[in-house]
Amino acid sequence: MTELTNEEMWMSIGMGILKIILILIIAGIVIRIGRLAIQNIFRVRNSSPLRVSERRTATLIKLLENVLRYVVYFVVIVMILESLSIEIRALLAGAGIVGLAIGFGAQNLVRDIITGFFIIFEDQFSVGDFIRTGTFEGTVEEIGLRTTKIKSFTGEVHILPNGSIIEVTNFSINNSVAVVDISISYEGDIPKTEKILEELLQELPDKYEDMIKTPEVLGVQMLGASEVVLRIVSEVLPMRHFYISRILRKEVKLRLDQHGIEIPYPRMVMYTRDEGNTEKQNG
Repeated sequence: MTELTNEEMWMSIGMGILKIILILIIAGIVIRIGRLAIQNIFRVRNSSPLRVSERRTATLIKLLENVLRYVVYFVVIVMILESLSIEIRALLAGAGIVGLAIGFGAQNLVRDIITGFFIIFEDQFSVGDFIRTGTFEGTVEEIGLRTTKIKSFTGEVHILPNGSIIEVTNFSINNSVAVVDISISYEGDIPKTEKILEELLQELPDKYEDMIKTPEVLGVQMLGASEVVLRIVSEVLPMRHFYISRILRKEVKLRLDQHGIEIPYPRMVMYTRDEGNTEKQNG
């Protein structure tokens, strides 16, 4: 009972709790100021002659923010342990021995960190890129020292250890190509149709900034069962080929309708056998 009424003990506990709260508050402030400083540094760097691509800038900002959090968290843990009167040197010495023992079991962790370093150093992909690795495909949300986050088209976020990323297809580095096939009937005038399409395609780059240059009509791509297929290609900005393909189909359909050129559609021919006429003819 005397311990519960000991004012010095409660004072020391109260001071320890206050120190911990103060340490956490300062850590939060340091992280916030550090993030603002990192963003401002890259903002100034982007305005200088030695500019870094937006892809790489976003990646480095995310990485440095992660490193900042790890460093601050480590310092916070050490300061909290000191405020609790725990001997840090002895703890670190013991941790070194334990770390050496478990180091052999942490090979995957080391491999993830090394792989993450080379992904960033070699600029294999960056935040905002659309990539495919293994069975996963989507936009890179974050690249850390240990993991990479990929957000799929349907909204799922896949968290992959960097060491598991062996092969990567990056769709965001070079320009994309939109490919559209247009069908016309065999009765249609192919030279006239090609001329109409070429006139239309000359107008589109001024309407759609995603087009790098004027789309081209390559000519007859295939002779189908009931249609002649013409192919149009357009070089566009990275990952804009899906959008431009839809735009091309709409523009082509409207222009062909204006000139009365029919796009074929499946038809069914019904044949009815007249049994009565057949018997009379046989008679």
